[in-house]
Amino acid sequence: MTAPAVAVGCDARFKEIVRVMDERCVSAVPVVSGEGRVVGVVSEADLLPKEEFRGREPTRFERIRRRSDLAKAEGMTAEEVMSTPAVTVRPDDTLAQAARRMAVHHVKRLPVVDDADRLRGVVSRGDLLKVFQRPDEDIEEEVRRTVVSYLFPKHAHAIRVSVRDGIVTLRGPVHDTSLIWVAERLVHGMEGVVGVESQQLRGEESGPARPCPAE
Repeated sequence: MTAPAVAVGCDARFKEIVRVMDERCVSAVPVVSGEGRVVGVVSEADLLPKEEFRGREPTRFERIRRRSDLAKAEGMTAEEVMSTPAVTVRPDDTLAQAARRMAVHHVKRLPVVDDADRLRGVVSRGDLLKVFQRPDEDIEEEVRRTVVSYLFPKHAHAIRVSVRDGIVTLRGPVHDTSLIWVAERLVHGMEGVVGVESQQLRGEESGPARPCPAE
């Protein structure tokens, strides 16, 4: 996440919000109360109705179906134009949970809040993609330490692990084939892993690397 996060107060004026978003090159900002609790989010979509309905009367259809946007078009402060409740994540949420929440709610940024809903930072789509910059050597070390040593303690020395461009390949003698699926799932869940390929010395191969399954 990015911390400290840029935010505005409930009484922030419309132009101030636009200025902050422009200066910080962000598409949305959290709105916080006096106690620092996140009470909403103002995005570009929340601000655009003011321009869309400027200088014209809304149609009957718009008055019925777009009441929220019409109210925001009249708004002067963050409290009047923000979207509530804010879609947030906790500091200990996984990257997969954050990505799923972004996809479900169609947002690009998520405020990170503590148990009291106080703002601790912001995570963006770009922040989530940075995980794929993780060095292959780091991924290989984690696979050996947390998967191979745990699932195959007696044969860990015979299991070969290689990582290239985030694709993990496991090779070696596996006597309990049911553990292959478990190993693949564990490796899939690691940060920075793009795909997993498992091969046995018996000559059975799983084929081309499979992409990580959607959470």
